Amino acid sequence: MVQQMRLNDPSAYRLDREPEVLAGLLDPAGQEVLELGCGAAWMTRLLVERFGAARVVATEVDRAQLARNRALDLPPAIELREGGAEAIADRDGRYAQVFMFKSLHHVPPALMTRALHEIHRVLAPGGALYVSEPVYWGPFAELTGLIHDERAVRAAAFAALQGAVEAGLFDCEHEVFYLAEGSYPDWAHFAARFIDVSHRAEPLPEGRRAEVRAAFERHLTPSGAHFLKPHRVDLLRKPG
Repeated sequence: MVQQMRLNDPSAYRLDREPEVLAGLLDPAGQEVLELGCGAAWMTRLLVERFGAARVVATEVDRAQLARNRALDLPPAIELREGGAEAIADRDGRYAQVFMFKSLHHVPPALMTRALHEIHRVLAPGGALYVSEPVYWGPFAELTGLIHDERAVRAAAFAALQGAVEAGLFDCEHEVFYLAEGSYPDWAHFAARFIDVSHRAEPLPEGRRAEVRAAFERHLTPSGAHFLKPHRVDLLRKPG
């Protein structure tokens, strides 16, 4: 068990990728699992095609993204559903594993504790909660912070996890810090990924887009802009 959960530990990072981190911590093969906040569903697909999950229920609150996902040729073992983590439409103890890939900090802070209670409810005794969160630290966070400063919500997400462990809902088995490589060939690709997205409720303030572009282009090389993006993974377990 982890003795003390940490929001960030600059000395603990390793270069890695999400699928490899997951493979070292958990085995979804043959399991019925829930993914909350599936985004573009790339990890959803991997849970079935690489990791062998028997069934993945994947939820998303962004209706535009959900519509795009439903247009994809996804494996039949995947069920897409609209909904948030704070109200999970499933019976108690249904799932062996629950996954949140960079989605907990998108839950409204006032609802994070409720969401973790809901996850506890739908997990079977001994079931696992895998939470991957970006860490607000380093050049990439400084750049994307010009678009949307997530320092407070990421800290709130970590505090909610800590609170759930302290309340006895979960035990923290593992905590992993890793750096994911992120490369963007030009400004257009970066803007499409982080600015011109369907889940953005409001446009950037006047002049901010030019500021972000200037900051991005300071990182631009002939082969694109390259970043090491820090992440933290907490593997929590519902007591059996």
